[in-house]
Amino acid sequence: SLVCGWSEPCQPVLVRAMGFWRTVAGPVVCPAPGMANFGCSDWSDHVAYGGFAGAACVCELVANSVYVAKRARQRGHARRYTLGFPAETKHMTYCVAIKLNAGLVFLSDSRTNAGLDQISTFRKMIVYEKPNDRFMVLLSAGNLSISQSIREILQIERLKDKEGDEGVTIWNAKSMFDAARVLGSAIRRVQERDGAALKSAGVDFNVSLIFGGQIQGEGMRLFQVYSAGNFIEATPETPYFQVGESKYGKPVLDRVITPTTPLDEAAKCALVSMDSTLKSNLSVGLPLDMVVYEVNTFCTEKVVCIDENNPYFQMMHNNWGKKLREVFDSIEDPMWDGGTTTVPLMVPSARSLPLRKITTPDEKLI
Repeated sequence: SLVCGWSEPCQPVLVRAMGFWRTVAGPVVCPAPGMANFGCSDWSDHVAYGGFAGAACVCELVANSVYVAKRARQRGHARRYTLGFPAETKHMTYCVAIKLNAGLVFLSDSRTNAGLDQISTFRKMIVYEKPNDRFMVLLSAGNLSISQSIREILQIERLKDKEGDEGVTIWNAKSMFDAARVLGSAIRRVQERDGAALKSAGVDFNVSLIFGGQIQGEGMRLFQVYSAGNFIEATPETPYFQVGESKYGKPVLDRVITPTTPLDEAAKCALVSMDSTLKSNLSVGLPLDMVVYEVNTFCTEKVVCIDENNPYFQMMHNNWGKKLREVFDSIEDPMWDGGTTTVPLMVPSARSLPLRKITTPDEKLI
């Protein structure tokens, strides 16, 4: 049965999973939010909110087992009822890039999720290298078809500021800033070509990119590029960027990474960040791609694919979990009963009063 929040049987239904529609043979009983077990594997082309060919209920499956149910009417289009479940998670990957005085570190996973039974492996990193001239890396998250189109067009995209000039490409750009402008132009070209069709199919133009490297004649630079083609640049105060499922791996980066962090230490930190994300989120998965670049070399041999059998990653994963537990156990438990301690928890706040309890119906909240 499919559980989507409706109290009465629905027959038949259409289910949308990460942008794809699936027909499920009814009847489907919908008592409360929960997990789904799809009744058949017949893919449907019904991607608009209207004309559901007699469907009684439309259920949308979004990331991390979040469900949004919509009741379809037979008047040519559906009246939409959004239930009060958590918000949709749009990113299904994790990529991180770090800019240091000593070089750059890039790390990405390779999991792509188009539904519960559509888990695939696609690499999110691409390296552009012209020895003694330029070295660039592109990381991508979001809609896979969009990011693949951008990567293909980026190879040949020419940004012309005026008529008659040769045009700027990633291969002749004089700066990483200009190369990032070319990437932004490639994003807008894909949006102009496919945006209207995607919108009519109910698919957002969703892509996030990290682009970094070094071109002869200037220092290393690192950019985060958005779906509109605009971008921001890493600074000494913010020396790293993340795209995708960033929240799980961010704390260790904030605690460890500074511009002066050694390159190998930063690579280790990036792997710990990825391991924390793998531990907490199934939408991120092995194998991983890692590239480490040393400043002013304009090439690198430090390129590795890391799978579940990689001895260093296994060691790091096991030790990180073990050491975290040891540190946690070494921290004194809070004292609630007035016992002897040098670090009491139950002390008055200098600025705020303790939380007030409500004990009768007549008491005011404020």
